Amino acid sequence: MRKLINSLALLGAAILAPAAAHSADAYPSKPIRMVVAFAAGGSADINARIVGQQLGKELGGTIVVDNKGGAGGNLGAVEAKRSAPDGYTMFYATSAVVLAPSLYAKPGFDPYADYTPISLTATIPLLLVVNPAVPAKTVNELVALAKSKPNELNYGSSGAGALLHLGGALFAKEAGIQATHVAYKGSAPAVADLLAGSTQFMFLPINEAMPHVKGGALRALAITSDKRSPLMPDVPTIREATGKSTMDLGAWQGLMLPKGVPDDVVSKISAALKKALADKALQDRLVAQGSIVLGGTAKDYADYMKLEGDRWAKVIKDTGAKLD
Repeated sequence: MRKLINSLALLGAAILAPAAAHSADAYPSKPIRMVVAFAAGGSADINARIVGQQLGKELGGTIVVDNKGGAGGNLGAVEAKRSAPDGYTMFYATSAVVLAPSLYAKPGFDPYADYTPISLTATIPLLLVVNPAVPAKTVNELVALAKSKPNELNYGSSGAGALLHLGGALFAKEAGIQATHVAYKGSAPAVADLLAGSTQFMFLPINEAMPHVKGGALRALAITSDKRSPLMPDVPTIREATGKSTMDLGAWQGLMLPKGVPDDVVSKISAALKKALADKALQDRLVAQGSIVLGGTAKDYADYMKLEGDRWAKVIKDTGAKLD
């Protein structure tokens, strides 16, 4: 009997070993869910759908975007973390994941320990825009105006602790000005008040700001990227406009998986994403949204996240932007 049991065990191991060794061969055998931690129609959602469509083609499967917005992106991050680590749930992460540990006492996830990074995908630079009634035509003129009227200029954001708030806070700190932050529940009401003149300036993702700038409803003073955008080549970078700045920043995005996905599946997804991001049609679609295509290795992504986390932790500490 013991010999029979041992024989069956060896037979089972022989059958399972090839399956384990080639678990990625049959992947994907069903639709893949891509969790986006923000509502449909926003910048992250639009880019996730562009990337997901091409990534699905490269993998030979279908990727379905699942919007799980709320709590500044925390709900979606927790949803992705708790998903089965089988490769059938992806997390289209944004810069919000590294802000959360400094903003919330218990965000419900660890951006560095709970996920397997695959690659950065894109970043969307921000435009510094002002209401046309503001007399400043350049960044330096805006700074001079703010210094002449401490705390009289207001800047809006999509919410306390959001990148748009922290970008404004960093700008005020670097420029040595005192301006009043006004937090809104989303960028739409913040933009509405900026257009109405209730606030004077704001940092907005280029794709959200561009229609208002081109229509003359807002004036763009600078962009927070290291190079000018091909969509708005006449708008200088903040570094160009001021001669000094560390404000090379944007709403970056990348693909991650729940921790524990088999290595061969991770490798297959990584190779497919690399091909997807190299696709000219995909690049054109992302650039049309104002995005800068990134890419890179998993290590590049992990290192970048750590740098960004440390950078914004200091800004959050300096501004006291704790949310709970």
